[in-house]
Amino acid sequence: MSDTIEPFEVPSFPSEQLALLKDKLSKPVYPNELEEDYKWDYGAPSWAVKSLASKWLENYDWEKPRAEMNRWHHYHTMIDDLKIHFIHEPSSNPDAIPVMLVHGWPSTFYEFHKLIEPLRDGANGGQAFHVVVPSLPGFGFSEAPKARGCGVTKMAEILNALMVKLGYTQYLHHGGDWGAIIGKYIATRYNTNCKAFHTGLPFCLPPLPTPRNLLFYPFKIAKFGASLLLGFDRVYGKGKTILNGATFANAEMYDGCGYRAIQGTKPYTLAYGLTDSPLGLMAWMLEKYHEWSYHPPAKRDIQALPETITPEVFLTQVSLYWLTNTMSSSIRIYYECLRQKEMLKVVLPRVKIPVAISAFAYDISKLPQDWLETATDLHQYSEYESGGHFPGLEEAELLTDDIQRFGKVLKTKKVIQ
Repeated sequence: MSDTIEPFEVPSFPSEQLALLKDKLSKPVYPNELEEDYKWDYGAPSWAVKSLASKWLENYDWEKPRAEMNRWHHYHTMIDDLKIHFIHEPSSNPDAIPVMLVHGWPSTFYEFHKLIEPLRDGANGGQAFHVVVPSLPGFGFSEAPKARGCGVTKMAEILNALMVKLGYTQYLHHGGDWGAIIGKYIATRYNTNCKAFHTGLPFCLPPLPTPRNLLFYPFKIAKFGASLLLGFDRVYGKGKTILNGATFANAEMYDGCGYRAIQGTKPYTLAYGLTDSPLGLMAWMLEKYHEWSYHPPAKRDIQALPETITPEVFLTQVSLYWLTNTMSSSIRIYYECLRQKEMLKVVLPRVKIPVAISAFAYDISKLPQDWLETATDLHQYSEYESGGHFPGLEEAELLTDDIQRFGKVLKTKKVIQ
């Protein structure tokens, strides 16, 4: 592993690539649709895609978010023969503690663009942080893995090595989506360095009758048993238990997991369409930004994006994938995770370091507090009536405050020195 850390600047689109993008967007071929409007039942409808395609072609200027991104300090460094991109914004506050913010799919480091400066500066009198925001290998400006096998285990090793390389031998990990899955693995395998774990998407076992749970949580075991007979909503409360993340590719259990099935089994075949067609790439991402975000019930079927995610922000996420040609490499993590049965390594272990959970209303999965108390060292649990799978974009102030409150707990208890 080279010790070199090189500054990096987010680039403009090369003129040839921009011309190709504009040419393809100006000559779209839209798929055949049913005559009746079935809203989002079949996936992203053409009215939603056409509106955003028009904005991308005619009204979107990459240079504006590029200027924003280049306010922060970007770097590249080599870890395990891969060039890893990351943002590093150290705080001037002497009481700051290190935090790593890790994105998932279909997202990028830009998911945290509203959090970087408030966390760094200790906004509103809250805890300040030395902020590190990496791009996962094969995402954005991080180099794509060259050989098979780079899944959760390998990415966890790389991210922990990055923090140690930066001198942060103790740190807090925050992540959503793959950032949460990788974070759970880091929290259980690299807890010499990772001293606390914050996420909105926990992965853990229910209160099973293990010796430890029988000793400390007999009532929670009984409650779980009752929930299997009476239903989760009746025992834990309506909407407290959503297990859409529990099945990797079983569409009969969760009809939103079809993307996992193809990305986890034949990612190359899908990648041709997503790599060659900006329209296809954008529509594939749009379905998830629509489905996984919070919309007022009356507006869910009639708006493409929630009001909390502007078209410009969404198109910046899409543009990062198109600019770097990383959609194909980003979806390979599903294949590697499924083939190596890595979710077992993630879900089974108990988290022994302090954990904070921020449960946003429309995330793809939610677990009862009882489960979290038996499966983790839970120090903070917060429920929100808004927000979804992308809280850094949807509810940045709430997420910032949540991380800061947890940071204060860690600082007071001297969890991170």
